[in-house]
Amino acid sequence: MNKQLNLAVAAAVLAFSASANAGITIPAGDWTVDIGGNMNAFYTHTQSDVTTAAGVKTSAADSNTVGTGLLPSAFGIGAKSRQNDMDVAFQFSFFTGTAAGTGAAAGNNSLNIRQAFLSFGDASWGTIKMGRDLGVFGSDAILSDMTLLGVGVGGPASGSSTLGRIGSGYIYADWVGQIQYASPNWNGFSFTAAISEPLDNGVTLGTTKISTREDMGFEGKVDYDFSVSDVTGRAWLGGISQEHSNGTFGGYTSEGWELGGKAAAYGFGLVGYYYSGDGLDSQNGGVAGGLKFASGEKTDDNGGYVQATYVIPGVGTKLGASWGTSNSKGQTNTFDIENESWIIGAYHPLTKSLNLVAEYTSQEIKNSVATGTATAKTENDTVSLGAIMFF
Repeated sequence: MNKQLNLAVAAAVLAFSASANAGITIPAGDWTVDIGGNMNAFYTHTQSDVTTAAGVKTSAADSNTVGTGLLPSAFGIGAKSRQNDMDVAFQFSFFTGTAAGTGAAAGNNSLNIRQAFLSFGDASWGTIKMGRDLGVFGSDAILSDMTLLGVGVGGPASGSSTLGRIGSGYIYADWVGQIQYASPNWNGFSFTAAISEPLDNGVTLGTTKISTREDMGFEGKVDYDFSVSDVTGRAWLGGISQEHSNGTFGGYTSEGWELGGKAAAYGFGLVGYYYSGDGLDSQNGGVAGGLKFASGEKTDDNGGYVQATYVIPGVGTKLGASWGTSNSKGQTNTFDIENESWIIGAYHPLTKSLNLVAEYTSQEIKNSVATGTATAKTENDTVSLGAIMFF
């Protein structure tokens, strides 16, 4: 697993989750301080088979580890106040992994800050956020993923995070510097728009990076939250765009759109999500799929996932199953990659703060135009057992 991607994935979801689940509230003068986070650890066993384009199949050695799941362990601190008829707030979040990181004796993991922003606004006209936070495009997809409490795809958690369903159902929302506006809620309707820091597309010439960070990114979405009798849910439509001044094929624009919805009633939950675009994904080039723009060219990308869950009455155990896929095709037809996975899981609340988790994931990554000795198919089967505690 690419360590930098592990850190990025961990940053995005965990810090957001920490702020959303603050469990300790402290009055401090004009301010209210919120402290929250989680601790988690999972045993994972992964068995992998690799088949080359020539049809030669080999089995890799089984991998076993104890590490973090999709959410890294985190500590978040924020504060809010009402001043001059405005709500003002700030948030910092720190996160780390459970494993030693290097997989060797005397290994270390790292402590990182991936959420650092201020916000101000009012329910009558909206909220402005400035700083580093979860990106807009793909945010509802990842926050609706049941594997937030588990491991999902990505194999052993040797770094700070696994992938959940990132790159196998949706594009990673990422953790980016941004200036964001979130509208008020008008009878269930709201929208969010953001100008975000430009992300380069990973293009290098030798060891020198030639892609530039000249052009800002733009992200936005429209939400509709509804409640009808005992049915609650949300529908959303989003988009993203960023120009790249340099690339394998010269300048191009990464752009895409997404459509999703979720609903819950009587213990049942359903999620459906689809995205499509150009130059969005990084399935090729040895980088784990789902990382924005890193393929270095204007790929043809699409994918999505469906998920069904049920909470057993009286017991509280959530049972879930999901299927998802992400597809990325190169501009010169040198690769055509499909990253598909099935995930089943059980999430049991042992206490109101502690959840026991068991998951099984079957993942298949295929390159339908692989040539020579290039890998044509990789199959990963992962069993995960662990626990996650929120505070």
